[in-house]
Amino acid sequence: MISPVRVIVVGAGCRGEIYSKFATVHPERVQVVGVADPRRFARSKLQQQHKIVDENIFDDWHRIADREKFADAVLVCTPDHLHKEPAMAFAKKGYHILLEKPMATTAEDCRAIVEACTQSGVILSVGHVLRYDPVTRKIKELIDAGAIGDVIHIQHLEPVGFYHFAHSFVRGNWRNEAESSFVLLAKSCHDIDLIHDWAGARRCVKLSSFGSLSHFRKDKKPPGAADRCLDCSVEKDCPYSGCKIYLDRVKQGHTGWPVSVICTSSLPDIESVTEALKTGPYGRCVYECDNDVCTNQVVHMEFEGGLTASFSMVAFTKEMCKRKTTIYGSMGELSYNGHEVSVFDFVTQRTTKHTGLDNAPNHFGMSGHGGADYHLMDAFISAVANNDPSLIRSGPEETLLSHLLVFQAEQSRLEGRVVYCDEMMQS
Repeated sequence: MISPVRVIVVGAGCRGEIYSKFATVHPERVQVVGVADPRRFARSKLQQQHKIVDENIFDDWHRIADREKFADAVLVCTPDHLHKEPAMAFAKKGYHILLEKPMATTAEDCRAIVEACTQSGVILSVGHVLRYDPVTRKIKELIDAGAIGDVIHIQHLEPVGFYHFAHSFVRGNWRNEAESSFVLLAKSCHDIDLIHDWAGARRCVKLSSFGSLSHFRKDKKPPGAADRCLDCSVEKDCPYSGCKIYLDRVKQGHTGWPVSVICTSSLPDIESVTEALKTGPYGRCVYECDNDVCTNQVVHMEFEGGLTASFSMVAFTKEMCKRKTTIYGSMGELSYNGHEVSVFDFVTQRTTKHTGLDNAPNHFGMSGHGGADYHLMDAFISAVANNDPSLIRSGPEETLLSHLLVFQAEQSRLEGRVVYCDEMMQS
């Protein structure tokens, strides 16, 4: 019988907690043996969940890297701009790595991580969870099976969700590029990666992108609005009110995301959420924050052989992260509505519906990725246990290529020009 894979969680926030839940479902396959996080409450929470011994609890991941290797793998779930250093350090120590997306916030750092993992001979899996989603996997299978003939054009939409965007990208950790990364990288590297995957062996040759920060600006602040939601006379008419997004939810008994995020030193309840709205970043007026990332962006891509693709990311949507896709082929049309896949055959003029088989436990669906987080961890743990990198659907080189497309798209947006992909490949 194969011994459980021993993992260390570096970054005990939302992503670290979700990925490590796999150990509670499959204790025979994986054991969480260490955690590092500067926040006492976050690391204590994971320690209790996984019964980690005191000597393996750290407020600084450097102390783990300084020790003799005591696990098989590390889940690096630190903030985006803090990915490179731990990923490289643990690769050099011989740990296999699951690295939350994005890999890093610059192309140079992404390349450095890939090189470190390759030289050390360790498995690197990047958290492109949608690669593991059963339905998006079905899309790839249908394309590869020739269900719609040659792929001619891909249209893909990411509806972020109006309150999700306000939470994460106006008030939250990803609001400011200098403190995290630009939004196409932080939120939509998933989507550019999917398009890259669906294009198959065809290389992207050029792209362009447009986008801006709309609405969440000081000049859009309603007359009479206060600087904090709890003090605001027009709060009832504001869809982005912190009272609506957080306080009303906890009053209804909902203490998961996003409510769980805003209380950093305790479990969320009415008192702690009220205090967070009084003093913390999530109680700020959305028109008075230090946000600077795009609220809407489009990316247009041309691949070898004339395949074109168009991606749109927009904040102001009813649906939250339920991607919508239409792929036009020479023999048919494939569409995905966020729930199921439909294929219209031009020859028979009939539509066939497809779904993906998903055996993930229900609580893994609370992340907004359905059961994809579960399947990502399933593949990573299997890859480590069997020393088989082929089980990883978003490995080092593949992920680097799709990340470079994201950096190129942002370069196009900032410089207002078409970017030819060879430019970055040669730099």
